Formats: sequence, structure tokens, C-alpha cells
Amino acid sequence: MKIVDVCAFYSPKGGGVRTYIDRKLAEGPKAGHEIVVIAPGPRSCVEERGRGARIVWLASPKFLLDGNYHYFADAKVLHAELDREQPDVVEVSSPWRSASMVAAWKGKAIRSLVMHADPLAAYAYRWFEMLADRPTIDRGFDWFWRHLRRLDASFDSVISASQSLSARLKGGGLRGVSTIAMGVEPGIFSPNLRDTALRRRLLELCGLDVTGTLLIGVGRHGPEKRWPMVVEAVMSAQFQEPVGLILMGDGRERTKIIRQISANPHIRLLAPITDRHALAATMASADALIHGCEAETFCMVAAEAAASGLPLIVPSDGGASDQAIVQRGWRYSSGSAAGAASAILDCVRSRQFDAAGSAAFPHRAPRTMADHFDDLFAQYEALRAPLRIAA
Repeated sequence: MKIVDVCAFYSPKGGGVRTYIDRKLAEGPKAGHEIVVIAPGPRSCVEERGRGARIVWLASPKFLLDGNYHYFADAKVLHAELDREQPDVVEVSSPWRSASMVAAWKGKAIRSLVMHADPLAAYAYRWFEMLADRPTIDRGFDWFWRHLRRLDASFDSVISASQSLSARLKGGGLRGVSTIAMGVEPGIFSPNLRDTALRRRLLELCGLDVTGTLLIGVGRHGPEKRWPMVVEAVMSAQFQEPVGLILMGDGRERTKIIRQISANPHIRLLAPITDRHALAATMASADALIHGCEAETFCMVAAEAAASGLPLIVPSDGGASDQAIVQRGWRYSSGSAAGAASAILDCVRSRQFDAAGSAAFPHRAPRTMADHFDDLFAQYEALRAPLRIAA
């Protein structure tokens, strides 16, 4: 198959979407498929990514809210590029303007909307959570649900990476929803990478000895990640147990997080670790992962932590919650610092740590991104089968 991914939020400096797309560009040709990514950028050019994989950049305006990104502004230009490519499958990975552009394209191809974003959870639910419950907020944002239902009618499939998001989409009236979970990068994350010396150094950085519990938080410092709430929860738990937190990341909320940490000696804010192997070793050397965002459509960091042998302490909603259920982790009421603090204490007190801080955590072989793409491509083949028979 020739698969064209119209990706509105692909950027060399991007996060999860970039990681996902780069993996697809690698895995697709291995399975015999041609992968073309069409992305908005500063100028029009073609970036070859090896045999059967390339990125077609279309000159587009800058996205005002984040200078790392551009946005598709001209449907005719995008349609002309799709006409040139003549794909078997067109994917679109944002439910906004680019999805509407693909829906309006006159070409003959399977159309698939991949929900890499959950705008209601990331924004509306968080903004109005103190004023109304989710059903009420959904009614207030019925215009967005109508938009999704129109897309659903124009696409052959709507793909979600988590059961909880799929359930919400189906509850909102979408009919073509299927769940294809993502997975970790193969051969990177493992409990065998646990380094007791590294754990000791990280605990010392937090002003604790090896009898303390080392929590790790990894992710961009955006408001939807709720890191100040996580910091508040850890500080509350510290009144009862020796708990340290290593928080790795960066972003526009960094100043707010530093202000929340204040002079607490047991919480350390570190720069992101860009080397994947170093991140894997650091993750495996912690005692548990804590996460604050309920708007994750999959939560790759939770999957990587579970693959590293860590228990998960995560919100009760979103992709991270799904993984905690599978891994028998701890879930707390989304957005609740008190609930997160209680979950931290339950985790600390329920696990029997040895002198090196290792816990008898039930580790399972992780699902990998290769597994995800095998399932994704198989679904596309199944959707194409009736068209081939008709032809």
C-alpha cells in the first residue's frame, strides 16, 4: 500500500507525534508499504527518509501559539499534493482543519482519522472542571462533537490508541471507531537496566538515602500535564514518608513549577534526557512513575515506565489510566492533588522494597510500536479489500 499521512503537527522539534511518525517512516517500508508524510513547514521541499519513506513539506504559515509548528492554510495546495501522490490510504492525525481538508478531497482512497489529540480533555474539561461535570461541558461543546460526527461520516475509520478515548468517542455518536494501542520502542526499555548506584545518586540529589522512595515524572511542561499538582501531591506525601521526585522536562510552565517546588529539598527539576538509552536507564532506576495528565491519548511515558518495570501512579482518566489498569498500578481522581498524595502513600506502603529499592512488580513483556503498526496496516488492508474486489 501507499499510505500518505497528512500530519498537521509534525515538527523536527516536536514530541510524541514526531516520535510516532518517525517510527512509522521506519516500520512501513519494512512491511512492504510506501509511507509519505505531508507536513506544513517553512518552505516546500522533499526530505527522503530511505527507500519507501519521505516527508513532503508544504510551505505554510507559522502557528502563532507555538513557533515550532506551521499549519495548513490552503486546501487547494494540499489537494493538489494528494492528487500527485495518488495514495491507497490517507491518514490525518489532527481532528481540526487538516481533517476537514482531507474529508473534502475528491480523490479515491481509504480515509483514516488517527486521534493523536484529545482536545476536550486537554482543554475544555480542565478549564471548566471547577464549574461543571463532563456531561455538562460536553453539551456546551456540542459544536465540537458535531464536527467529529461529520468527520466520522467522511472517514472510513477513526483510530484511538486507548479504550477510554474510544469509549468516549462512541458515546459521542461516532460509529467508525476502533482501538489500536501503541507501544514502546523495541529493545530500549527494560527492568534489567536498573542501576542501584544511579538510584542512590538520584536519591542523594533529593536529599534522601536509599531507604527513600524515588518517584520520576517525565514530560513537557505544559498546563495540561498538571506538574504543579503533582508537586503539591508529592510534598503532601512527604509529611508521612521519605519520598523524592525527579521531574524531567521543559516548557512554558517551567517557572510556575519552580515556584511550586520553592525550597523543597526533596524535589529536583532536571532538563530532558534526549538520549533514549540514558532515559531508559534512569527510568528503570526509579521506584515508580507519577503522571498528572488525564488528556493523554495513549501516554507513551507510562508505557515506557511499565516496560522498565515501574509501577504507575496516574490519573483515573485517559491513556495512562488504561495502562495502570493493565499493569495493576495506582489511579487517583484526575486533577486531585489529595488523591495523588494518597495514591503515592498507598504505593510506598504496599510494596516491599529491598535495600536497593527494587520492588516485586509484575513485569509483562511490553507491546511495541512494531506490534502497533502491524495491527494498523492490517486494518487498512481489510478496509481496502472491498475496493479491490469491486475494481
